[in-house]
Amino acid sequence: MGILDSVSSPHDLRGLSADQLDQLAAEIRDLLISTTARTSGHLGPNLGVVELTLAIHRVFDSPRDRVVFDTGHQSYVHKLVTGRAANFATLRQEGGLSGYPSQAESAHDIVENSHASTSLSYADGLAKAYAIRGENRHVVAVIGDGALTGGMAWEALNNIAIAKTSRLVIVVNDNERSYTPTIGGLATALTALRTNPRYEQVLDLVKKRLNALPGVGSAAYDALHAVKKGMKDALAPQGLFEDLGLKYVGPVDGHDRVAMEQALTNAKRFGGPVIVHAITRKGFGYDPAERHEADQFHAPGPFDVQTGAEKPKGRIWTDHFSDAMLDIGARRKDIVAITAAMMHPVGLDAFQREWPLRTFDVGIAEQHATTSAAGLAMGGLHPVFAVYATFLNRAFDQVLMDVALHKCGVTFVLDRSGVTGDDGASHNGMWDMSILQIVPGLRLAAPRDVTRLQELLNEAIEVDDAPTVVRFPKGPPPADIDTIDKAGGADVLVRSGDRDVLVVAVGSMCTVAIDVAERLSAQGIGVTVVDPRWVKPVDPAIVDLARQHALVISIEDNGRVGGCGTALLQTLNDERVTTPVRLHGIPQEFLDHAKRDVILHRVGLDAQTIARGIVEDVTAIADGQVLHDADRPV
Repeated sequence: MGILDSVSSPHDLRGLSADQLDQLAAEIRDLLISTTARTSGHLGPNLGVVELTLAIHRVFDSPRDRVVFDTGHQSYVHKLVTGRAANFATLRQEGGLSGYPSQAESAHDIVENSHASTSLSYADGLAKAYAIRGENRHVVAVIGDGALTGGMAWEALNNIAIAKTSRLVIVVNDNERSYTPTIGGLATALTALRTNPRYEQVLDLVKKRLNALPGVGSAAYDALHAVKKGMKDALAPQGLFEDLGLKYVGPVDGHDRVAMEQALTNAKRFGGPVIVHAITRKGFGYDPAERHEADQFHAPGPFDVQTGAEKPKGRIWTDHFSDAMLDIGARRKDIVAITAAMMHPVGLDAFQREWPLRTFDVGIAEQHATTSAAGLAMGGLHPVFAVYATFLNRAFDQVLMDVALHKCGVTFVLDRSGVTGDDGASHNGMWDMSILQIVPGLRLAAPRDVTRLQELLNEAIEVDDAPTVVRFPKGPPPADIDTIDKAGGADVLVRSGDRDVLVVAVGSMCTVAIDVAERLSAQGIGVTVVDPRWVKPVDPAIVDLARQHALVISIEDNGRVGGCGTALLQTLNDERVTTPVRLHGIPQEFLDHAKRDVILHRVGLDAQTIARGIVEDVTAIADGQVLHDADRPV
């Protein structure tokens, strides 16, 4: 029986000896590696915070003291020492542990949104609430140096600095990386703050000499303190934070548990906001992760524990986008690429290698990226900003007011759109087509396969007077789906039998729509399947097709409210088209993690469920019944 087996709550950590804690850290690393090798997950970030997390839970009393993790993908160790070790094998599996903090799992989890740069604002509010209520409780916010590039974090720091009574400890987990090396002036400043051997050596020498003198009084102590501060400012300038009025402790070796406990204890004792600067190494303790140049195994797929080699997963949508960008970049010298700390995950690393001066990694700063893209467009370039679909939510105001209002030719490429699955509610890209519908002039494309991805991306970059968006899902793309005819700008994919049903399929849902058509045809129902390609604005040709059919079906992997189906329905209403319409999309709810196919089936976006509903509607129409859109919401 290992030490970890005896830990059911953070309280159990406080009775362990130093040797037992070292053994526990080793057991935790072994379990992290063996589990993520099978389930995939955020390995590198968690290997880097083992000692740091143990120190936090030995110094603070969770859940009375609240621990808030920024992004939350480094919370696996926290899960293991708060009673979830026995279920850790279910990590990221349907019905199992989430890959992020989860209120449903434990009283030790309070914030479960995995978007970056938010922890300090949550912590600021929590600490102020406890102060106002007279509760003697501390709040610990763990934020990485990558998340500190987000403007929201600095808005929070600006307010925390004046909250003198807040019992708030901010742990800056400084590993020089978010996904990849942290970019920008902040990263340079943090580099200057990191542990400097000269500082420690000189300070030790001064201490030894003073301690050797008899009768050292307060004057000598004050002199030592002044010397210490002067050396620290010169050799490891903490002014970055202290100029805000925040107490600063560090830098501290985040893998030295004893040093971390001492620093956290001192911070806890202060009674006001304190920053503890911890230096860690992503992937620490696992050689393949530490050697991995791209991202220290930030979030590998299943891999071999001994070698660290990831199991083959084939080419995904992102790889094909990467290839397309290389072709476009070679042809168009005005094309520039932007990413927000995700050069490799969004596939812009190849473009960066080829044209480094035309590639900009702005750090975790989607709002800045969007408005900077507007500036690039105003300057005569055409920027392509590649970002996960869920993260563009953060920059809506900039898309609306800074890009669209100014008619800037900016192309947004949304990776991981629709249902992403394993990463849970906050990573599903199910909001973008609803949010973007209301942006005047914006054009939105959803490719169904690789050929359409290449076509639509090339069409998007030709638009120089409005924002364009190209979205695609997570994982491998399907085989190309041939076009049998054109209807305006839309592709006709299926036309069989009478014009009973028109199926308007958006992007990746074309595969489902073709399966639906086959099921309907087998029952003698005539069906036409069209892929709009550009789903905003609605193609007039689809309006004409709707007039010619008895029933219109829309299918999209986006929320039903305000999405493409809603826009189609509104357009048909405006054009006085009376054909009944059924909208198939994702319910407006936060989806529990599971595989993409499982979730799509769960929400009724599988071919069998959709086809069954259509058969019922066609039968009702044949019987002379009047269909109303609210009869059977899906």
